[in-house]
Amino acid sequence: MPHPIPYLSFNGTCAEAMAFYAQALDGRLEQVLRAGDSPLAEHFKDHPDVVLHARVALPGGGILMAGDSCGPTPYEGIKGVTVTLCYDTVAEAERAFHALADGAQVVMPLQPTFWARTWGMLHDRYGTPWIINGEMLPD
Repeated sequence: MPHPIPYLSFNGTCAEAMAFYAQALDGRLEQVLRAGDSPLAEHFKDHPDVVLHARVALPGGGILMAGDSCGPTPYEGIKGVTVTLCYDTVAEAERAFHALADGAQVVMPLQPTFWARTWGMLHDRYGTPWIINGEMLPD
């Protein structure tokens, strides 16, 4: 069965954001494809650094993908979705939350809840909303 993969959109900060996510989440930045280096380069002569596609591999097999918004529609930010990460331990969740919280708006600090030993919510410095869970509790 396929695993859902978040595909994030940015307003010109994709490369920077994906490098940040790779570092903050102990991942590996696998690809950053800029418009000027693509077969579509002639269509992006004024914006060769626009990221058409980027990929970060996360520990355990997870993947984040992203690109810069580059169509005729104005960029309005990420809406209607939150990227959620569930960690096996509270310590792993704390490390990820605090790394993503650098320059972020913390919506809900890490705290115990009825579905996990800890959870928290934030909007990172790039506007991406996150929920971090640590040590999920049995039903």
